[in-house]
Amino acid sequence: MLELRPNCEYCDRDLPPDSTAARICSFECSFCADCADGVLGGRCPNCGGELVRRPIRPADKLARFPASTVRKLRANAAPSPPPVA
Repeated sequence: MLELRPNCEYCDRDLPPDSTAARICSFECSFCADCADGVLGGRCPNCGGELVRRPIRPADKLARFPASTVRKLRANAAPSPPPVA
């Protein structure tokens, strides 16, 4: 069963379970569409596999099979934006 990871591993953007902007590889590395289609060029930086749209788990199944809350971030991920003054 897919973990439905909660964030983009590159920029740390939130990816809720119902997000149509979530992309995954066959190992379930998770990225947002902006990173996947942009800087990553449609390829997982971890395994080199294709990044495809993550399926959405039906809302009535999330209670019994919840999405992961464990955030993962690549060691050489995008730098965080500076704080707003």
